[in-house]
Amino acid sequence: MFLDVLRRRNPAFIEAAMALHQKGLIPANAYVLDLDAVEANARVLKSEADRHGLKIFAMTKQVGRASSFCAAVKRGGIDKAVAVDMACARATHNAGLKVGHLGHLQQVARHEAAAAAARFQPDYWTVFNDEKAAEAGAGAKAAGYIQNLLARIHAEGDTFYRGHEGGFASDEIAEVADRLDAIDGGRFAGITTFPALLFDHATRKVLPTPNLSTLSRAAEALAKVGRKDIEVNAPGTTSSVLLEALAEAGATQCEPGNGLHGTTALHVMEDLPELPAVLYLTEVSHLSGGKAYCFGGGFYIDPIFPEYDVKAIVGPEPTTAASALRSVEVPPPSAIDYYAMIDASGAAAPKPGDTAVFAFRGQAFVTRAYVVGVSGISSGNPKVESIENGFGDAAAWPV
Repeated sequence: MFLDVLRRRNPAFIEAAMALHQKGLIPANAYVLDLDAVEANARVLKSEADRHGLKIFAMTKQVGRASSFCAAVKRGGIDKAVAVDMACARATHNAGLKVGHLGHLQQVARHEAAAAAARFQPDYWTVFNDEKAAEAGAGAKAAGYIQNLLARIHAEGDTFYRGHEGGFASDEIAEVADRLDAIDGGRFAGITTFPALLFDHATRKVLPTPNLSTLSRAAEALAKVGRKDIEVNAPGTTSSVLLEALAEAGATQCEPGNGLHGTTALHVMEDLPELPAVLYLTEVSHLSGGKAYCFGGGFYIDPIFPEYDVKAIVGPEPTTAASALRSVEVPPPSAIDYYAMIDASGAAAPKPGDTAVFAFRGQAFVTRAYVVGVSGISSGNPKVESIENGFGDAAAWPV
């Protein structure tokens, strides 16, 4: 699905990545980033966020917190990141982005709180309970500042991915706010949830979840007890075309991730302002039983769509031709993806060393893939800027 959009909207990216791989400049098993497009996408998102008075924090986990990606986002005007975990915080901080939001989705472990406060001093820190709030406050006090705390809230009927549950009951938010204000080193700053927006298969559109209404009701309850300037953090499926709706629902913060590289589910359905700017590249290893086995390691295909015929562009030279498309069997999530199996029937069968290009909504940070940033594609002068692992660390490649 994403490959069709990528071929149509950013073919020069595919061809540049294939050429660099064939020259030995990009490794197999790599998420490759079009940094020019990332910068342009960031600029679009920042401009729209500013227009609606939204604070904007970049989510970087999907592309492995790559340093060159962070730099491109910063050039596009977004200078703060949301850290989904401490690994995100370390990588984005080291890459030059300020940590705008910490603790959501994953809370900060007890013995990391003091170091997180001292090193990052995040603008906002999400907590799920009083204990985590106290840890954040203690860390901030030791570092000499007052930490803005966001309360993660929930209500009956809210939507959460399994394993993402947790937080304060939304109907107790006024009392929660008082308790967080009483924490030494902390202050109550606002509320958050995830996801506030979600792609709906039936309508093929992005729709608000019940969580967004929960945020709105909680904000109203806080206003009734005299609280003003409440931050409302509302992440999920963020493209620039959805920011107006978020602002109208009362959100004050947004956190684009896949929107920065043009791979939200809505990007498959509509041509949105953001260009597709990430692909997965690998290489044919060997042939067996009518299949061409390509190196794996990065096949986390986010299951936002029902199962479909995964395809790749396969060939020894740069191309986006339909004739180069091949169906691919990808190992199920329960298996280790040492290889994926490309259909090798018919004419011009794949050969060892051929490049294979995929496009899907990946999550590089949970894979064994490299992450490669490439600049200059828009000017016809592609150059590899960085080759890193999924934690933003320089990779020792080729050896």
